[in-house]
Amino acid sequence: MLANICTGAIKGIEGFAVSVEVDIAPGMPTLAVVGLPDAEVKESKDRVIAAIRNSGFDFPLKRITVNLSPAELRKSGTHFDLPIALGILAASEQLSPSAVGKIKDLLVMGEVALDGSLRPCAGVLPMLISCQKLGKTAVIPPANVLEGHVSGSPFISPHTLKELADYLEEKISLENVTVSYLPPEEEEIASELDFSDVKGQALAKRALEIAAAGGHNVLMIGLPGTGKSMLAKRFASILPPLTQEEALEITKIYSICNLLGKSKLFTRRPFRDPHHTISDVALIGGGTTPRPGEVSLAHNGVLFLDEFAEFSRSSLEVLREPLENGQVTISRAKETVSYPARFTLLAAMNPCPCGNLGNPLKPCTCTPMQVNRYKSRISGPLLDRIDLTVTLNPVKYTDWNKPSEGETSAQIRERVLKARAIQKERFAHSSTTANAFMTPKEIKTFCPLPPEADTVLEAAMRKFGLSARSLDKILKTARTIADLDGAKNIETKHLIEVMQYRPLDRKGVADL
Repeated sequence: MLANICTGAIKGIEGFAVSVEVDIAPGMPTLAVVGLPDAEVKESKDRVIAAIRNSGFDFPLKRITVNLSPAELRKSGTHFDLPIALGILAASEQLSPSAVGKIKDLLVMGEVALDGSLRPCAGVLPMLISCQKLGKTAVIPPANVLEGHVSGSPFISPHTLKELADYLEEKISLENVTVSYLPPEEEEIASELDFSDVKGQALAKRALEIAAAGGHNVLMIGLPGTGKSMLAKRFASILPPLTQEEALEITKIYSICNLLGKSKLFTRRPFRDPHHTISDVALIGGGTTPRPGEVSLAHNGVLFLDEFAEFSRSSLEVLREPLENGQVTISRAKETVSYPARFTLLAAMNPCPCGNLGNPLKPCTCTPMQVNRYKSRISGPLLDRIDLTVTLNPVKYTDWNKPSEGETSAQIRERVLKARAIQKERFAHSSTTANAFMTPKEIKTFCPLPPEADTVLEAAMRKFGLSARSLDKILKTARTIADLDGAKNIETKHLIEVMQYRPLDRKGVADL
């Protein structure tokens, strides 16, 4: 007999429907799974056999063929366990005709344990969202119920294979739930990390405010102990809240990586800070079966790279594509997948390997060759994609010992939100979300320059050899500063402020 069970699969961060066809025929007892399954799917055979037997059913000693259609797309994940097990029960006529008839209305996914209980699986949310148009009721493990709520799809969540079979036989009832989960429009940011804790460094604080307001990338260069990491860890406290669309996109990525845990739909922007020993694949994504990397886990949030120059040259160079295009494309022999990676890069580095270059009190012990080798790990094209560069100087005792605190994160965030509101209105009819992501056409439309400002830019380009990309970055950043000032158009003073955050254009990293 032939049985057909509907389930889902993942390509990139989107799901697609998969038909699990189970055929049982006389012959040598075998269980073959075809249709481009990966190792996780192939290993399901042993789990399914044990789960069926331990659930009180008979495993048919016949030739069983399981086909995963469409056969030309690779299938991965442990969620195929449950549809394969249910298909075998249906094809072996251990379920009544009425129960088999109900299966066509189900979208089944879940990993089965050897005792038949259902365990959580990765990627449930994107599969549910993508398969909503099928109009089916989802069957998901109890541990994935949260993703069912977030998707808004109707679902049931049996605890075991036997419980699902009893539900189909109408021996028990399972609640069919339809819930539309919406994140709060505004969430009070309560964090122990506040910008008022940082003494001095007014220029760096201003640079981070501009970055938060416009989604710009920042590089902080300074001696050890000047507050680079301290500032970076407080950057999240001034970021604007996620929109529902952004939150859903992030949640889908974390669902694919099985990193949701007990968290609900994301309401705060992710902050990822990988160690500098990270591999290229872990940073950008990939592997034999492609998976999102840190750049995708930081989507719509912040990627903080401390000890920037300590990362391998190859790891840093792979950042160029996501910084430019907002996505990562991974190509393998049999498939190509794309993951979103629109993040704000926050990088910090010392001026030299020992960290004392330019320190008036501690002499630098590095040779000129060591310093050049250290700084040459950051290529010119990568630096060209960083909007703001700020040098942090040692904090003076008078600043450190000030009794009064500086501006709080709440005060800075209020200005950031006002600037973002201006941008939301500006880009209401496009997919652009912040000034940093403006297209060339939008730059021409929204960044007109007064005649005197045009002269300043032309002189700067001629004197410092600015590239076209550098000019675009300057205009985008100036547009953000104008938004923070509430100005309708970019003024000369906004361009002058931008230039103080681009020292690398004036002298290059080797001279810092």
